[in-house]
Parts: sequence; C-alpha cells; structure tokens
Amino acid sequence: MWTADQGRQKPRRVPARSLQKGCRESTREEESSLESASNSATRYVSEDGRDSDESDVDLGSAVKQLQEFIPDIQERAATTIRRMYRDDLGRFREFKAQGVAIRFGKFSAKENEQIEKNVQEFLSLTGIESADKLLYTDRYPEEKSLITNLKRKHAFRLHIGKGIARPWKLVYYRAKKIFDVNNYKGRYNEEDTKKLKAYHSLHGNDWKKIGAMVARSSLSVALKFSQIGGHRNHGAWSKTETQRLIKAVEDVILKKMSPQELRELDSRLQEDPEGRLSIVREKLYKGISWVEVEAKVETRNWMQCKSKWTEILTKRMTHGGFVYRGVNALQAKITLIERLYELNVNDANEIDWEDLASAIGDVPPPFVQAKFYKLKAACVPFWQKKTFPEIIDYLYETSLPLLKEKLEKKMEKNKSQIQTPSAPKQDFLFRDIFYCDDDSDGEGSEEPSAPGVP
Repeated sequence: MWTADQGRQKPRRVPARSLQKGCRESTREEESSLESASNSATRYVSEDGRDSDESDVDLGSAVKQLQEFIPDIQERAATTIRRMYRDDLGRFREFKAQGVAIRFGKFSAKENEQIEKNVQEFLSLTGIESADKLLYTDRYPEEKSLITNLKRKHAFRLHIGKGIARPWKLVYYRAKKIFDVNNYKGRYNEEDTKKLKAYHSLHGNDWKKIGAMVARSSLSVALKFSQIGGHRNHGAWSKTETQRLIKAVEDVILKKMSPQELRELDSRLQEDPEGRLSIVREKLYKGISWVEVEAKVETRNWMQCKSKWTEILTKRMTHGGFVYRGVNALQAKITLIERLYELNVNDANEIDWEDLASAIGDVPPPFVQAKFYKLKAACVPFWQKKTFPEIIDYLYETSLPLLKEKLEKKMEKNKSQIQTPSAPKQDFLFRDIFYCDDDSDGEGSEEPSAPGVP
C-alpha cells in the first residue's frame, strides 16, 4: 500500500548534532515544574542501593570529561555532576563509539517502548512482582529492603538505561511517569475536585503530600489545582498583570541560577550599579518553572503565563519588530514549512526548534512552535488524525504553493521587500528584557488569511 512517506523524496536525514542539541533544556524545564509542584527539595537517593562516596570525584576533571556530551554541564549542581560522572560517563562513551548522540528533551515513542521493555526484563530477572514495587519502593515498606538488595545485585541502573542514549536518571524519571498507576486515574469528578480543594486548604502547595492523599501524581494535582484554584482571568492582560508576569519570570530565572552565577551577578552589580548586565538567551525561555510563575502572578494559570511571556519576549528580542506581518509573515511561514520538510523526521520531538527559530529570525523557539501549531491547525484537515510526516507532506505539497503565490502577488502589488532574518543574539541586557512600562506588550494582530491559506 502506497503511503505519503513512500511518496516523498527524502532530502536528508537529521544530523546527529541536531538530535544532541535538540530540546536539551525542555526536559530540565519539565523537571523544574515537577519539583516546584512538590514544593519540596526532595533528594532522590541511589536507586540501586549503592551509596558510594562521591566526594573523591574531582569536580574539574568530571566537568571536562562530561562536557563533550553535555556542553552546559558546568551549570549543574556539583552533586549532579559527580553522579553523572560516576553513573553515565561510561555509557556516554559507549554510545559515542556506536555513533549515537546523547539525547535530551521529550522522549520518543521508540524510547518509551524501550523503557517498558527494560522494566519488564528487570522484573523477570529479579522476580519483583510489579513495576510499582520496582519504581515506587517506598510504597511497600515491608518489602523495601528486599527490593533494594535485588536492585543493587542486578545493577538496576544499567538495566533501566539499556539502549537509551540519555542520562540514566532521566530515564528513571520517565519510567516512573510511565508506570505510575496514579497517572491513569482519568478525569477528576466533582468529589475529587472537592477533596483537592480541601487538602490544599490544609497543606498549601505540598503537592507530593496531596498527591498521595488522593492517589494521583504530584504533577497531576498541581496542574489540576492550577485550573480550579481561585479566580483566573481570561482575555486581554491588564498592565498590572503584565508587569507582575515580567517580574515573576525575572525572579524565577534568578532563583534558578547557580551560586557561582549569583556571585558573579552580585559582583557585576557592585561594579556597575546602572545594571548593564547580560543574560544568555536560552535562560529567557528554557528551564522556567511556570508553576512558580503562576503562583506569583496569581490571576492567570501557568499556560496563560507561558504563552504571554513568549509574546512579550519575542517583541523585546526583536526590539518591537513583528516577524509575522505582511510579506515577512508569508516568507517566515514558507521558510518554516521548507525547513521542516528538509529535516525529514518522523517525530516532532526530534526537531531542533532552536535551529528552526534562527531561520525565522531572532525569536525564541516557543514562538516558532506556537506558529507551527497554528499553521497545521489552520491548513491541514483533520490534522489530529495524521502522523507528523503526513502533516508536513500536506503543508509542503498543498499549502506551500498557495503561500508562494500569495507572497508573489503581495510583493508585486505593494512593491515590498522581504527583510533578511536577524541573526540570533546569544546575550541580552537585563534591562532590555525585564523592564516595565505603560505601553502594551501585545504581539500585534496578524493579517487575515483566505481560506486554506494561513
């Protein structure tokens, strides 16, 4: 049977560097939100029972060796670096010898299947009765000692990460999410919602405790309460809300900085009270705990906060420019479709959105992701039922010619010129991003489109 994938001429495969660069920080963002949801500094202990001393690991040497696989490793906590040196360096080198790049970001369907296979094989090997006992041993205090000894004896860390080119701890987190029975409780009914509100009034944002009380994951109860807890505004943002959002994002970003970064920041502030301080672009949109931002803004949920911040950040990174307007909007969409088609990937999780954003201009990746969503929703019939390659094929074969035709007519009629996308800046001044004024921070409206043309 002929399929769209067979009909497409494959231009090229994604280079290994794209997979490695990928959405490295998006996984860290997910972890950050999860940690905030628990509202506690929970420390994960050794999962195979080994409590080996990490103090004898030379931090400088560990950073130098791990940097080959994780360029920003020096930004991690010292304990994390030492554990990765101990647990992952050997695995990373094996994957490199096989020509496989270390991955970050969202897990693919293939990786999820491998995790399920690894867990089932370990259960068969050890005789542990269930994945819940294996991954949530604390729920079974009477069997905890026996299970922990089995995990140590049969090298749990090696088994759980087999065939998956990621740090084992991230594989472990993903396995816990896949096999957590509390993640599959279905929709919250009226009684569930009442209990959630009641427990929150007693325990505040201790989502781990509340999750255990209602037999759901801590992330599930945190996100649900975000939807139901208190009044949430809708529609246009007020100036006060926008200013609270900007301040909240700044506070959360500063809070996430390492002690060394904060010391350097404090030193530079003393040297330059005027505040000509800079921040690396990625910190403006990666690794932000939106659960924390929501709590500070108060009148909007975390999804609204994230969407509004992307809008504000795009405007400020482009100094008030409008990437999606007029002929430049059409050219940006054309470029986006062509680049997605050239990537020739089977899963959206394999896309390097940072690289794609640079082709559009000096804009954050979440902006491009949001525009791609609008593009497929507006142009591709029944896109929810199509595979990712089928969506890209439709955009390339059907929408792209219409966009090019429309662009040609507009340029002819208005004598317009297409602006060359600005090269992405790697650093921005704090004061250029985190300022509050009386002007609207709206992104601006897009021009209306004819049916079938975004």
